[in-house]
Amino acid sequence: MLLFLVRSLAFLPLSWLQATGRLIGLAVYLFPGRYRHRLQANARRAGYDSPAFYRRAAAQSGAMIGEIPKVWWRTRQCLAITHSDQEAIVQSALAEGRGVLYLTPHLGCFEITARHLTQHGPLTVMFRPSRSPRLDPIVESARDMHNLRAVPANRQGVRDFVRALKRGEAVGMLPDQVPREGDGLWLPFFGAYALTMTLAARLALQTGVAVILTAGERLPGGKGWRIHYLRLPEPLPDTPEALALAINQAMETLIRRFPEQYLWSYNRYKEPDDAPPHPDEKTGG
Repeated sequence: MLLFLVRSLAFLPLSWLQATGRLIGLAVYLFPGRYRHRLQANARRAGYDSPAFYRRAAAQSGAMIGEIPKVWWRTRQCLAITHSDQEAIVQSALAEGRGVLYLTPHLGCFEITARHLTQHGPLTVMFRPSRSPRLDPIVESARDMHNLRAVPANRQGVRDFVRALKRGEAVGMLPDQVPREGDGLWLPFFGAYALTMTLAARLALQTGVAVILTAGERLPGGKGWRIHYLRLPEPLPDTPEALALAINQAMETLIRRFPEQYLWSYNRYKEPDDAPPHPDEKTGG
């Protein structure tokens, strides 16, 4: 029943779904609490301290959620209104035949970005299982798409990534998720230390692939999305720490292209129990 209800939303106009999502996102933000505080604090770290910016960012977060049913179950219709004037970056990287690692931060519509990339060839993406078993049928139904393969964020998934890259194919992952099980380094992100995954950096160094950051900018009025690309210059830094830092810096550059569409409410600066000592703790700060 839940799957039927969610899929039914895909029949509504994209502009309506996004507008409704914006209203809900703004309504949630207006209630004082952890969500509102985190959004403001994270945006402020990046230099965005306007109350109007906070409200627009909250509205865009709602739009991101509202558009998901359309993107998942009316993919062809959504791809028809998705474009980019930077496709030469992808075509050049794929022509090198050594695989491509796409890194998509929590910016814009990352669901449409993955689907757009499948038009260039097979894409393997990494996912984390949902916390609610009730959502599993919905997510599994949405993953069923030509040229798109989803693998779990575990050792088997990493092996699948390596195999795909060695075949000269592309893989994609979110580089700004807080890593689990002690896999991470404290590195600067918008002027503050954030626990940063090293998996993307280690994969790139192990396989020698091209690294491209990408994001789908949400256009106003339900007009679709514009795909942005930013390829890391080569030669890449030769250590996981240096490359992870370069990825963070490239993410900042990409986010500043349309900052209101970044998910500022994500708990990017949390300190997991299994994390290494925070730099402030080591220096006595």
